[in-house]
Amino acid sequence: MKIYRRLSTIKAISFDLDDTLYNNKPVMMAIEEIMIAYFANLPVLQAKKSDWPAKQSNELNHHFWYTFRSQATIAQPDLAHDVVQVRLVTYRLGFIALGLSEQAADYEAQAALDYFITLRSNFIVPETSKTLLERLSKKYPLVAISNGNVDTQAINISKYFQYIYHAGWQAGGTLLRQKPCVDMFDLACQQLSISPSQLLHVGDCGRADIQGALRAGCQTAWLCCYDVGKPITVLPHIALSKLSELNLLLTEQ
Repeated sequence: MKIYRRLSTIKAISFDLDDTLYNNKPVMMAIEEIMIAYFANLPVLQAKKSDWPAKQSNELNHHFWYTFRSQATIAQPDLAHDVVQVRLVTYRLGFIALGLSEQAADYEAQAALDYFITLRSNFIVPETSKTLLERLSKKYPLVAISNGNVDTQAINISKYFQYIYHAGWQAGGTLLRQKPCVDMFDLACQQLSISPSQLLHVGDCGRADIQGALRAGCQTAWLCCYDVGKPITVLPHIALSKLSELNLLLTEQ
């Protein structure tokens, strides 16, 4: 643990999810292979392969879909903040480019998204993370602040959080922009009835988590044990080499 800034009173703690409470990289790598197989065996695409452009690879991997994701976000920039909707639109555009009718593309895009979402939350969170959340939840209100779409109920951690925020379009039409935008931090502090300086945010990404939380006026704990998130360009309050170091830190509060 390294301490860069003096911590002030902490009244609540927020956590990023992916690559903070668990290692998400192997999950997503496995899903990529499963989705490639899903598209390769999709009957409606099998019938269209002979009509594909000669330059089109038969492997519908992330390189293929990236072109259509870019098209989607250029046409609708706000889609970049909603990983569920942008995936749906990306699939739809890709299916149309592969020769499906708009109606068929709508159906297959939704089916592919539904399948992806079931895979997305099919893993086990380490018991050490659950134990830590349970211990901390007895002392502090906890919230989750994520740019992703993991189902916290499916991975059995929702019970530890008073509020769970995912970037994207919310019921009622409000858009919560992805970190490092401050939307989710501001909403968390508002709903917890605390000032931003009383929230400690724990996350792995130097840009999304650390820059975002600091912009919102929160305290920050950078956790880089999975070596996935972007490096820090501004100093957090503390840097953790493992999640369990929060126990020692907060015992001293």
